Amino acid sequence: MHPYERKIDLRWADLDPNFHVRHSIYYDYGAYIRIAYLQENGLSNEVFIRHHFGPIVFREECVFRRELKIGDQVTINLELSNARQDFSRWTIVHHIKKDDQLAAVITLDGAWIDTHIRKLTTLPLEYRTVFENMPRSQNFEWNVK
Repeated sequence: MHPYERKIDLRWADLDPNFHVRHSIYYDYGAYIRIAYLQENGLSNEVFIRHHFGPIVFREECVFRRELKIGDQVTINLELSNARQDFSRWTIVHHIKKDDQLAAVITLDGAWIDTHIRKLTTLPLEYRTVFENMPRSQNFEWNVK
């Protein structure tokens, strides 16, 4: 599996009064790369609407290591850390790097919801390859719960 990462352009609007990226923006960066990966690999908004499902977040946590400021060279990646065999539940980890040094780690536990009945559901079979092909962390585990 090839790594999946993107460059992040820091914006003036991302800054806090101390002139570094405010904490909530890190979560926006994580959402940006997750949705970009899904869209590029066939899980578009149109698919979600047609099949009446979408991703949901159970838990999202960010550990901050270095501050980010305007002018920094920043990248973010995406790795599947654990998942159920049917990909109904999963954990994705993002590493945000500044000039190849770790600036933050975001960990997100998620699942799928049926948008009509508002209940948890599984990922339709025809889209499971999106998660099967997602880059995996070195310590990836199958979740049997």
